[in-house]
Amino acid sequence: MRRLAALFLLIQTSMASTAALGDEPPFVREQDVIYGRKFGTALTLDVFRPTKDANGLGVIAVVSGGWVSSHDGVNAGMAGPLTRRGYTVFAVVHGSQPKYTIPEILGDMNRAVRFIRHNAGKYGVDPDRLGICGGSAGGHLSLMQGTAGDKGDPNARDPVDREPSRVAAVACFFPPTDFLNYGKPGENAIGRGILVGFQPPFDFHEVDLRTKKFVPIADEARIEEIGRKISPVNHVSPDDAPALIVHGDADRLVPIQQAEIMVEKLKAAGVDAKLVVHPGGGHGWGGMDKDIETFVDWFDAHLKAPAKPADPARIKPVD
Repeated sequence: MRRLAALFLLIQTSMASTAALGDEPPFVREQDVIYGRKFGTALTLDVFRPTKDANGLGVIAVVSGGWVSSHDGVNAGMAGPLTRRGYTVFAVVHGSQPKYTIPEILGDMNRAVRFIRHNAGKYGVDPDRLGICGGSAGGHLSLMQGTAGDKGDPNARDPVDREPSRVAAVACFFPPTDFLNYGKPGENAIGRGILVGFQPPFDFHEVDLRTKKFVPIADEARIEEIGRKISPVNHVSPDDAPALIVHGDADRLVPIQQAEIMVEKLKAAGVDAKLVVHPGGGHGWGGMDKDIETFVDWFDAHLKAPAKPADPARIKPVD
């Protein structure tokens, strides 16, 4: 667990520094906005609103490294480059491993996007032009929203859950994209191999209908099925969000092959996708705050143009 916490800290602090904000931060921060609840626990996000020249666009920053998430990991420095160009930033904290697994975390991320879209008027952003960004696990979760976001449940009692969880653009660092072909074809990394140190988020459970207890899923075929389901590469379709990936070619934790296969598949589907390779870069590097400017350029290119109406027939159904 110490290794996971250290990795989480590395990713969050290397992505941006609060010192880069100067004495006058370019935003007003609202902390601990509750976007949902589960098992009696509040799920929260922080909102960073630009102090001037707001452009009416929102970017979701996924606070996650190794699928560990904490309010302490919210990095105000990352919001600086975005708010300076007018974006409102929503820093989302999800249910963290080891308590919660990736499928449960994805439920939190869907809820967060729905909440932001439902309250877009309150925050002064266009609900149809939301971007998302993150690093490592945060990149994985960002790509899942970009490829597997759904149209919501029109029959939900909670109006928030009726909202789509789709996003309009993705920008991320070194994301896992295919847990069953991790680094090379056929390499299983569902808490194994390179990711053997990350077993808790892959410790899939289900409710026993007889005892009402959460019990482990032991069947290997079902585990692999879930592994495919939580891999963004398996959800690519022509209506996906444009995606930018920045990845180091010396990354030993998330091989650059993960970015390459994702970008290749998106392009094959006709989706605008770009891979920026950081020569010699590992799983994080100094000066990543400068790469955030590349993210902002990407969002400028893909969010500032009027959004095209989505084809209801192509929006993925709620799972």
